[in-house]
Amino acid sequence: MAKDLGVSTPMVFAAFSCALVVSALLGPHAGRAIDGLGGRPVLMATSVAFAFGLSALAMAQGPWTLFAAWLLLGVGMGSGLYEAAFAALVHLHGKNARNQITGITLIAGFASTVGWPLSMWMESQWGWRGVCWAWAGLHLVVGLPLNAVIPRRALAEGTAQSSTGLDAALPTPEPVPAPARHTTALLAFVFAATWFTSTAMAAHLPRLLHEGGATLATAVAVGALVGPAQVAGRLLEFGLLRHVHPLLSARLAALMHPVGAGLLAIAGAPTAALFAMFHGAGNGILTIAKGTLPLVLFGPAGYGHRQGVLMVPARIAQAASPWVFGLCLDRLGAGALWVSAGLGVAAFLALLAVAAPSAFSTSEQAPGEQR
Repeated sequence: MAKDLGVSTPMVFAAFSCALVVSALLGPHAGRAIDGLGGRPVLMATSVAFAFGLSALAMAQGPWTLFAAWLLLGVGMGSGLYEAAFAALVHLHGKNARNQITGITLIAGFASTVGWPLSMWMESQWGWRGVCWAWAGLHLVVGLPLNAVIPRRALAEGTAQSSTGLDAALPTPEPVPAPARHTTALLAFVFAATWFTSTAMAAHLPRLLHEGGATLATAVAVGALVGPAQVAGRLLEFGLLRHVHPLLSARLAALMHPVGAGLLAIAGAPTAALFAMFHGAGNGILTIAKGTLPLVLFGPAGYGHRQGVLMVPARIAQAASPWVFGLCLDRLGAGALWVSAGLGVAAFLALLAVAAPSAFSTSEQAPGEQR
């Protein structure tokens, strides 16, 4: 792309980073729209936004049109990725959406497994512009019809439809404590720290392992283990960890990257595969936690808007992560791993400071006790 457009390679990634910033700013508004209208109209519009953005990227002729195309894609990213899907599920299932959120991440965990090889094949046949046109078409002929069959709203037994026709009739939430500001701040930090590390590893893991003593071929092969490990972590969440509070599973997941980093620091390259599996499994579980923690801590009312607000720092951290962690690698070499490990420990400590809501912690009180 850089060669064809006459720009530097970093400029291509800078355009992508701008799209992430747009998605961060748009997220709360998209979440509020899903809270009121449901996921169907918002996600249908997102399919069109992605198609327009990819079409614009396919027709880009220089830096200005490159950035314009990615800004359009940022609109789709801010209203059509995980957070929007989670909000749509909560709109339909209320406080019982945890299993559905896990199911979404299980399926989406194979996106890179399918998407990268398919994109590489299409690029070899039609070039990068052809890949953009193909994905734009898939958003319209596959994504748009699938989003069109999402139910408009789900009426729980004993609830009535809003007279305005705009607000979804969610199950009546149980009384929960008002969202504490410090809990919101702690969750926002956890999401930002973990997304920074996830994006940094996605961009730099082979180089990081190579700096740590692994051969380049080994580093690339080990990097391929992250995707399956993410799916394994999500299967663990869907099976065993579904029976525990999401705070516990999130705390365990936050420690997995630092534990893997410690093993790699102590034993070196022979433990590179273990590090990749620990990191991938933790990242897979934390992806689910980003959807379930706001639900169990604050309830389903206003979930979409709150989720969008919580993810603003995470999107900005994601946009800065490849550049910042790249600088750390330039200056510290394999020692840059201590930066990401430190963020993991900090996220774990922040999660320890988050208390379960009283409505959950008192659910086993005797019937005669006041709630």
